[in-house]
Parts: sequence; structure tokens; C-alpha cells
Amino acid sequence: MSVVGIDTGFELGAAPSGPDEISRRLEAMPATGYVWRLVILLSLGGCFEIYDLFLTGYIAPGLSRSGLLSTTTTAFFGFSGIGAFVAATFAGLFVGTFFLGFLADRFGRRAIFTYALLGYTAASVIMACQTSSEGLLLWRFLAGIGIGVEVITIDAYITELVSSRMRGRAFAVNQSIMFVAVPIVAFLAWWLVPLAPYGIEGWRWVVLIGAAASMIIWVLRLFLPESPLWLARHGRTEEAFRILAALEARGGGATPSPSSSLARPTAQTAARINFTDLFRPPYLSLVVLFMVFNLCQAFGFYGFANWVPTLLVEKGITVTKSLQYSFIVAFAYPIAPLLAASFADKFERRWIIAGACIAIIAFGMAFAQLTEPGLLIVCGVLLTACNTTMSYAYHAYQTEVFPTQIRAQASGLVYSMSRLSATFSGFIVAYMLKEAGVTGVFGLITVAMLIVVIAMALFGPNVRGKALDTM
Repeated sequence: MSVVGIDTGFELGAAPSGPDEISRRLEAMPATGYVWRLVILLSLGGCFEIYDLFLTGYIAPGLSRSGLLSTTTTAFFGFSGIGAFVAATFAGLFVGTFFLGFLADRFGRRAIFTYALLGYTAASVIMACQTSSEGLLLWRFLAGIGIGVEVITIDAYITELVSSRMRGRAFAVNQSIMFVAVPIVAFLAWWLVPLAPYGIEGWRWVVLIGAAASMIIWVLRLFLPESPLWLARHGRTEEAFRILAALEARGGGATPSPSSSLARPTAQTAARINFTDLFRPPYLSLVVLFMVFNLCQAFGFYGFANWVPTLLVEKGITVTKSLQYSFIVAFAYPIAPLLAASFADKFERRWIIAGACIAIIAFGMAFAQLTEPGLLIVCGVLLTACNTTMSYAYHAYQTEVFPTQIRAQASGLVYSMSRLSATFSGFIVAYMLKEAGVTGVFGLITVAMLIVVIAMALFGPNVRGKALDTM
């Protein structure tokens, strides 16, 4: 399978179009401190997405203790258990990624980056005030929609601001910064969930703290430019070149001389790409591959991440201790991607993903068999490191292979499969935990990871060192 990007718009003897010239100059721009600052700012905004996703597992013991939800249910699709809370989260994420991915392509990366998170904040505040399981699940679903739109917008944003030489490292750093939220939410849950400060249940405090902190997005957005490539692909070429010139001036890139033929870009020549084009060659094979990948990878990632405290409780560890151990394991989330940055651009994405999945299988089965707390923590840390390595690699992978005109919607389409998978995984993991224990849960994860390894090894395209829209 070959990697496919959009038509570059070049014709023999013709000057490059505005979008193509912008793509070329972005690719030539060095990895300066200013470019890295933009990556960091976007990543800080993404912290709240990770905080929201991971509080699902960390507040689960508190939800169970409050009587709102139970650890397991008698019915497979029961709406009174933690599985339903996990399902509501990912059902919202599915709606956000599958149906609303077009928003970032239509209205711009910067605007949707801002307003999607505001929607999440409002829904989370209301969720924290609910006193019934039905209200809790409804507002959890609505909060998930905002987060679903946010995550694909950030991926497209970063992809279009950095060159191929540093894209792997940029996503590794991005994931490292975003995953700082995991030990934070784990600590807050460990501290607050067993308590009820001022008469308010601890799990509600965990939700409200994340929602309040997310308002930092209003400050971050002031320092973020719109994607020049997005502007150019939407006919706003002059604005795109102004932003590009500012990026080059602050980043140390060389701006072409006004006398150069490249200084006056021709009209865009690339054919417009529609959503329906994704279901026809040459994009169909990519869509199918990444849909299968996302359906399976969610079991490996969220089957462990969202259930760590509960899995530990099932192994005979108390609620308080399970939250303490989960807090220790959580430190692997920001550290592992930072270490992975050292090789992020030295190997093809598909081999990094495949290797991480093989390690997930090995450490997962070990976790299922062990009972000694120290060894459980070590296995949990290694599992987490492998999951985050897989995560940074595929976030870069599934955005860079699609064309700029429809990048957010295309990546949202394939990414939504992980949300759909995770929606049902909540019920499936709960069922497996009830029927086959922790070993059954990791047996399920093993099957899913094997499918990912086979798919990546046989059909994964090579992308290393290739510029956007010229693949």
C-alpha cells in the first residue's frame, strides 16, 4: 500500500499554487523554539481532554460508593454500572469525532480548538451536580462530544504547523505534555474520592477542578495563529502568507525574495476533495486500515487505562490502596512519550505501533497473573509506557496521511472507530471481569493487539520524511 496525499497541484512548467508553496515553506522551516512553543501551547489545551478521559477510571470507585453506579451489572448493557459511564463517555466522543469532525475543516483549527473545550467545560460542571444515574450519563455523553471535537482538531493543528522532520517528536512531546494530566487526576482522585470536603462528594470535586482549569484555553488561544495551510486551502491565500511570513520571521526561516516567482503564488490548482472521496480509491484503503486499527487499539489502551483502579480492587486491593497504586502508575504517562521522542522520527510509525502492541500483550498477561503489589506497579508502569508510545505514533500517523482540505474530518472518521469500540468495551470489559476475572480482560486485550500488529505489518503505509500533501 502506498501513502497517498492530495494532488500537489504542480504542472510541468507552472509555478506552484499558494497552498503548495506554503506547504513547501512550512516543510523547509527549521525546528525553532517558536515552533516548539506552539506545539506546547496546543498540548496544554489538550491536557483537559486527557484529564476528562482518565477521570473516568479514577472516579469510578467514588461513583460506586456514592450509589450512583455499581462496579458490575446483572444485564450486559446495564445502565446502572461503571460500564455505562465508560460507554457514555465514548459514545459522546464518537459523535464528536464522526459527525462533527468537519467543523475544524470548515471553520478553522483555532476557532474549534477554543469553542469545543468550552462546550466540554459547561457539560462537565452540570454533570458534577447530578444526583441520578440518568442525569450523570446524559451530561457525561454531552461532555464527551466536546472532547471528541477537540482531540482531532489538535492533531490536525499540530500536523500542519511542523515539518515531517520533527512530526514524530512533536507528537511525542504533545502526548507527554497532555498526559501530565493523568498523574494530576490520579492524585486528586486518590486524595478526594475517599472524602467529602464541605459535604460534597470527592468525585464531584475532581470533575469540577478539571472544568474550572480548562478556562485557561481563553488565554492560550491568544498566542496561537491559524494554520496557514488550512487558510490557503480555503482560498484565504493572502492571510495565509501573512501568518507564514510571521512564522518564518519568528522561527528563523528564509522568506523568498519579492522578485521571486514564488512570492506571487498562483491560484490553487488542486481539485477539491469531498467527504465521499474518502470512500473511493486512493483513500478507501487508508480509511479501512485505520478504522480496523482504531476499533482494536481502543481495547488495549482503554481496557487498561479506564479500569486500573477497578482491576486492582478485583485482585484484592482496597479502594484507597488501588487509587494510590494507580497514582504511581500514572507517572508513566507523561514520561514515556518524552523518552520515545528520542526515536520518534527514526523508525516508521507502523513498526513503532506494532512493537508497542507486542509489548502490551506481554506485560498485560504478566499483570493478570501477578498479585504482589510491587510487581503489579512495575507491570502497570510498563503497560502504560507501551500504551502511550502507541498513542503518540498513531495520532501523528492517522492525520498526516490524509489531505489538508479534509484532514480533520478524515482523521475524525477513522478515530471515531476507537470511540465506538471504547463505548462497547466498557460493557465488554465489565462482563469479562465478572465472568473471567482480570485474566479474561487481558485475554481480550491480547486478541485486539494481535489484530493491530498484523494490520500494521501487512498494510501500514510508510510516511517517514515525507511532506504533507506531497505523499
